[in-house]
Amino acid sequence: MAKVHELLAAGPTLSFEFWPPRDPERFRRTLDVLAPLRPDFVSVTYGAAGSTREGTHGLVIDLLRGGPMVPVAHLCCAAHRRHELVDMLARYRGEGIDNVLALRGDPPLDSDAALPEGDLRYAAELVALVREVGDFSVGVAVHPEGHPDSRGRLVADLDHAAAKLRAADYAITQFFFRVEDYLRLVEGLSARGVDKPIVPGIMPIDRIGQVARMAEMSGTTIPSELAARLEGAREDPDEIRRIGIEVASELGQKLQAEDVPGLHFYTMNRAASVSAVCANLGLSPST
Repeated sequence: MAKVHELLAAGPTLSFEFWPPRDPERFRRTLDVLAPLRPDFVSVTYGAAGSTREGTHGLVIDLLRGGPMVPVAHLCCAAHRRHELVDMLARYRGEGIDNVLALRGDPPLDSDAALPEGDLRYAAELVALVREVGDFSVGVAVHPEGHPDSRGRLVADLDHAAAKLRAADYAITQFFFRVEDYLRLVEGLSARGVDKPIVPGIMPIDRIGQVARMAEMSGTTIPSELAARLEGAREDPDEIRRIGIEVASELGQKLQAEDVPGLHFYTMNRAASVSAVCANLGLSPST
């Protein structure tokens, strides 16, 4: 199987994020729309505190066997013992999975509970463990506006991100809306001697409530002008989607002008808006 860092070295990539579906038939329709875009790789999320452990594993294997998508398995260390993580990595190696996204993990969206602890506390420790287990291509997550737990300590957050990325092969950012935030992150990491690929993440807005919850969890700011436009269209789902496609397309064009290493789309397991944005950016085979 191709390794993500090798794909990134070959030129700009297109990638999507999925999560283990509750409705397999609907998800199959999503794949039918997005597969013709020929993404270089697709990542599969890992639910809070390991809540989708088997679902993640099953979807990764299904995507591998269904070809030609290159699957990347998310793996979180929160709420897991070291031996559990080793066992999961060994299973992936045995089944031919070469790509892992190593994450600390997050608490559930609808819970005020603290993040469950495990034997490893930080994603950098998980990267080291992945390296011990096998020859994986390892990615990590970074936050253009700083990790929400950093509480505005951006210098310290950049130091932590740099240490994590030195051990990994590449990074994918949380979604964001201002190209300046991405460029500031890249410049800050470069100033710390880290020049590995940082793939920007884009999420076309489809539903106001959902993007607001995810933005709060990930530390992403919704610009005031965009928030006002969305609020004004709250009762019109079609207009919300139109705004989402427009904003994501404009951001993608700005990123392409900066020669980014690829574009990663948070699909929310829905295809229409992502497909429209890709067409606007010239990423559709038909264009």
